[in-house]
Amino acid sequence: MGHKVNPFGFRLQINKNWQSKWFAKNNFRENLLSDIEIRNALDKRFGKTSGVSLVEIDRSQDAIKITIHTSKPGILIGRSGQGINDLKMHLVKNCPLLRNAKTGLATKIEIEIMEVKNPYLSAELVAQTVAYQVERRIAYKRAIKQAIGKVMDAKAKGVKIGIAGRLGGAEIARREQYGNGSVPLGRLRANVDFAKVDALTTYGIIGIKVWIYKGDQIEQEEV
Repeated sequence: MGHKVNPFGFRLQINKNWQSKWFAKNNFRENLLSDIEIRNALDKRFGKTSGVSLVEIDRSQDAIKITIHTSKPGILIGRSGQGINDLKMHLVKNCPLLRNAKTGLATKIEIEIMEVKNPYLSAELVAQTVAYQVERRIAYKRAIKQAIGKVMDAKAKGVKIGIAGRLGGAEIARREQYGNGSVPLGRLRANVDFAKVDALTTYGIIGIKVWIYKGDQIEQEEV
């Protein structure tokens, strides 16, 4: 035993869904590389302070619909929707694969902004918060304990945060783990959110992993 599986991929079609939704027979490679380009361009534009937790990409024959889940929708939308127009221009400029190879025309892009009502139940947002504080040279133990307290206050059933790297500027890298409550990773019906974010520090990259257990899927359906 001892093999580690990504909790998100482990629960696909049970209580998780694909982040890219499309089907391709001949141009699978181009679509996959285009998705990676889009996600990288959005990561560079937003960073760790914009509250983006999830990016979903849905392709049709002549258009791409990008759904962005964020805890700060007003910042992304901008005044009179100007932020969405700027975001479309940014994607067309930084994603060459969005242009048709034959005609040179850009693919039609639709952007939808969805609000994340409780950011402390999103593993991605919690990991981004901890990583941002570590980059600002805040003590990692303090940042993790604050994050755990806020997650449990948001009525999660369990949380686990792992951090690895040259912690505190140590010469030898090590791994530490903190948590509260239970996180049953082996139970498929358990709704476990997972995220991994890297913090770029002067001592090197510090990896942060967050698991949040929100309860079993059967319990949520009954409620």
